[in-house]
Amino acid sequence: MGIPILLFLLVVVFVALYQMARIVPQKQAWIVERLGRYSQTLNAGFHLLVPFLDRVAYKQNLKEMALDVPPQQCVTRDNITVTVDGILYLQVVDPVKASYGIQDYLYACSQLAQTTLRSEVGKLDLDRTFVERTSINSAICAEVDKASDPWGVKVTRYEIKTIEPPKSVKDAMEKQMRAEREKRAAIAESEGERQSRINRADGEKQEAIAKSEGEKARRVNEAEGRAAEIRLVAEATAQGLREIAAATKEQGGLEAMNLRLAEQYIGEFGKIAKAGNTLVLPADMANVAGLIKAATTIVGAAKG
Repeated sequence: MGIPILLFLLVVVFVALYQMARIVPQKQAWIVERLGRYSQTLNAGFHLLVPFLDRVAYKQNLKEMALDVPPQQCVTRDNITVTVDGILYLQVVDPVKASYGIQDYLYACSQLAQTTLRSEVGKLDLDRTFVERTSINSAICAEVDKASDPWGVKVTRYEIKTIEPPKSVKDAMEKQMRAEREKRAAIAESEGERQSRINRADGEKQEAIAKSEGEKARRVNEAEGRAAEIRLVAEATAQGLREIAAATKEQGGLEAMNLRLAEQYIGEFGKIAKAGNTLVLPADMANVAGLIKAATTIVGAAKG
């Protein structure tokens, strides 16, 4: 009889020690109840409980958790049904409220996120649901966080994963996007052709201006050349006349000029004879000496 009693006592002592010693892992909080009522919260570390009176009723994870919100049907403001799913990030900040504030805070947060999502999507048209993801996420996060505050849960963020419209709507959207891309391509091509024509016209304009400027410069240069030529010829003629006048004043200069005039007079008649079959002669060849004398008289008068 002594051995069974001893074994029984050993079992009682082992159970008492097991119920008395508790080691809580990091980022966890254990809720202890004494005789069915909340007693204390055990944080990470080693703890001793009162055997048979205290018990660990709840074990709460204090890490941030990612809760997958299942896909659901949402109706947009323009009566298009879309399938939307997302993911909710939350964290227990008060383990006592999370234990006694609600039976299952994960299920409650998931359901609240779904109802809020349906409400937010119903405020938008289908096209806006794709561009308003950020505002939808913010609205759901704020609403669920506000509702979960009595549960000791902090909602950090909500992210929409996919928005799936019906197949018919998707086909229509693809056709619309294809038409829009073709329209943009046609516009881009026409703009390129327009710019090409403008560039060619501008090039032709610049070419015409350059040619006209070149022609203008050529004509100016030719005019300046002719003016310079006339000026040089006039200066040379004037210089020649001055030298002739100076030569007539010298001794024998007048006689030399008379001889030169006679030679030129006779030479010009010779050229006329070579140019054609008809020869024009003065009415009186004896007047040649008279002509020479008249020219000499004019030169003499100029000297006087």
